[in-house]
Amino acid sequence: MADLLKSGAAWLSGVLQSHASQAVTYSRGPDSVELTATIGNTDFQTTDADGFFSQVQSRDFIFPAADLVLGGETVLPERGDEITEVVGDTTYTYAVLPFGDEGEHYKFSDPHRTILRVHTKLRNTEEA
Repeated sequence: MADLLKSGAAWLSGVLQSHASQAVTYSRGPDSVELTATIGNTDFQTTDADGFFSQVQSRDFIFPAADLVLGGETVLPERGDEITEVVGDTTYTYAVLPFGDEGEHYKFSDPHRTILRVHTKLRNTEEA
């Protein structure tokens, strides 16, 4: 019998890529790749040294893990990588960073590890 969850995740990834995604550039040093990513966000709660809570939100980029190919090999996101998104005449550059008390900068969005959700923070904005 076929794995329905795996088939469903593949179907959902295809629908998101076709109907709810946009082109972005994922970079690590001199290597980069054009990806089609769905844009999302995640709210994180952090605790400072005095025990006070604060809420932060990351801009997330969601795409198939197999699409993240840098230097000829499939890789996982690393802290400090960059994702560039162009909207109209504005270029937004995001840094891949961990948020919250969990300290993770990406996670898999499905149990079969086929879809990545990468957490980022806006680093730079440039007008054309």
